[in-house]
Amino acid sequence: MSEPSESFTDEEYEFLRHVRFGELPPAVRPEDRVALTETDARRDRPEPVGGPDEWNLRNSPG
Repeated sequence: MSEPSESFTDEEYEFLRHVRFGELPPAVRPEDRVALTETDARRDRPEPVGGPDEWNLRNSPG
């Protein structure tokens, strides 16, 4: 795919961002920020299944 020969101006990019994403929410003030702590298990990885013997069997080369 070839690059376009003309580029948008900063104002045009700003307009396109506004059309795509709408109005941004107001920024959070530093005094309103809180530290987050995770109490639940991670959801980005599945729970491990089986034991070390099964893991070795599954991960062994051919």
